[in-house]
Amino acid sequence: MNTLDRIVAQEEALVFERFDESTAFAIGTAIRDAAIAEGHSIVCDIRLWDRPLFYMALPGTSADNPDWVRRKANVVRRFGKSTYRMVLERGAGEGNRAFAADSGLAPAEYVLAGGGFPVRIDGVGVVGAIIVSGAPEDVDHMLVVKGICGHLGIDPDSMALPRVQ
Repeated sequence: MNTLDRIVAQEEALVFERFDESTAFAIGTAIRDAAIAEGHSIVCDIRLWDRPLFYMALPGTSADNPDWVRRKANVVRRFGKSTYRMVLERGAGEGNRAFAADSGLAPAEYVLAGGGFPVRIDGVGVVGAIIVSGAPEDVDHMLVVKGICGHLGIDPDSMALPRVQ
């Protein structure tokens, strides 16, 4: 299974029956703990579309990280997909993180960068996003996936991305 197929499978499997402030706190705390254990300086933001539920920043982050979080969240909201999936589907390479000029999506509002993941509720759809910024995009993405897996009782190794050789 290639990386894009795995991310689609993650999105299909990592669906919530319900999502509230307690869920956001538990997942955000798990992401924070994993980032500290792995030595990553990140920002984590968890939000429903009508309000923020969780936010934290670790030492080593900058004033730029919240802006990346906001732009990643906009992509999840617009497309209902993880931002790393969007990177792969759109073929965004290094230095090319903006949507095409004819898309109407301003670079100041939208970015092609991994780390945003949809909060999908079974029978409802995408109601928010979990976003990480600060590490390489595959790491940002997997920190979110691991946090969700822990909450849903899914083995995170079963959701790991293929190793690049």
